[in-house]
Amino acid sequence: QSFGKHRPTNPMKVSNVMTFLPTLLASARGFTPRALPQVARAATARAMSSEGMPYDDDKMPFYALGVNLAKQVGGQTGFNSLLEEDELELVLTGFGETIRGTATQDGNKVLTTYGMALNKILQERSSNIVTRVKKEGEEFIANFLDCNDDAVKTESGLVYYCMKEGEGKQPTVQDSVEVHYHGTLIDGTVFDSSVDRGQTISFPLGQVIKGWQEGLAMMKEGGKATLVIPSDLGYGEAGSGDVIPPGATLKFEVELFKVN
Repeated sequence: QSFGKHRPTNPMKVSNVMTFLPTLLASARGFTPRALPQVARAATARAMSSEGMPYDDDKMPFYALGVNLAKQVGGQTGFNSLLEEDELELVLTGFGETIRGTATQDGNKVLTTYGMALNKILQERSSNIVTRVKKEGEEFIANFLDCNDDAVKTESGLVYYCMKEGEGKQPTVQDSVEVHYHGTLIDGTVFDSSVDRGQTISFPLGQVIKGWQEGLAMMKEGGKATLVIPSDLGYGEAGSGDVIPPGATLKFEVELFKVN
C-alpha cells in the first residue's frame, strides 16, 4: 500500500553513490517481481497487456535486468529529473564502459577524483527540486480551498473535504479500517487505487501515514472524503520509490466502509 508508514528503501543518498553498485548488483541477482512496488507492478501489467515486448522471449530476461537496474538507480534517485539529457548520456556511457570493461580510465581513480563534485551537484539539484515540488503543493492546496468552500484545513496542514457524511462508527488510530481509495499526485497522475483494482483494502490505521491517520479519524462508516495531504504528513522529502516524488503533496478520495 503506497500510503503505509513502511517506505521502500530511501532514495539513494548522494553520499552513497560510490558504494551503491555492489549492493545493486547483488540485489539484481536476487531479483523477483516482488521487488517492485505493488503500484509499479500494476502499472507495468496494464502497460504490457496492451503493448508487445521489445525483444523475443529469450532476450527479455536480460532486458528485465536492465529495467531492474534502472528502477533501482534511476527510479529511486530521480536521475531523469536531476540530469539534463546530455548528462544522462554521460552517465549511461560511464555505466556501459565500466560494465563492459572497456573504460580507458581506472574506475576508482575517476570516483576518487570526481565523487565529491558529483555529490555536490546532486545535493544542490535535489534540494532545489524538493523546494519547487513543495511550493507547487502549497499552491495546489490554496487553489483547492478556494474552489471548495466546505473544505477545511486542519492545524497540521491536512485538507479535509467531506463528499458524503457517514453515520457509523468513527475510527481511532487503534482501530483497523476497510476502505476504498484513489490516490493521485497534484497533476492527476494516479499512483495507487483500490478502486481501479476493484477490491477494498483493510489495515490498522496506526500503521499508515499521518495524513491518513488524521483524515480517517474525521470520518464515519459510510462516509466519503477527499484528503489533500502535504508532504510533511505523507512521505516527506524521501518520497516513495519511483511513484511518489520527494516533497509531493498527495490527493486521496477515500470511502470508509468498516471500522474494527
